[in-house]
Amino acid sequence: MNIFGIGLPEMGLIMIVALLIFGPKKLPEIGRSLGKTIRGFQEASNEFQSEFKREAENIEQAVKTTAELEPKQIEAVTSQQETPSSSPTS
Repeated sequence: MNIFGIGLPEMGLIMIVALLIFGPKKLPEIGRSLGKTIRGFQEASNEFQSEFKREAENIEQAVKTTAELEPKQIEAVTSQQETPSSSPTS
């Protein structure tokens, strides 16, 4: 088991030190707070990722629409330039 590059022996040592510093009564409260904090970070990260994906899809759709419309606009401009203008020459 390797979490954040910390193995089982290191985790045990950290737990023993935390138990000595905070005591057995405070440890569950600290664990709950830490769990809520981690969960909050995960939710914020997931929200950021979904928002990023949504914006990337919007940009991709805009690029596709532009790529589809641009050749049609070029054709329209080209066909307008090819038709002789009907200005009277006296």
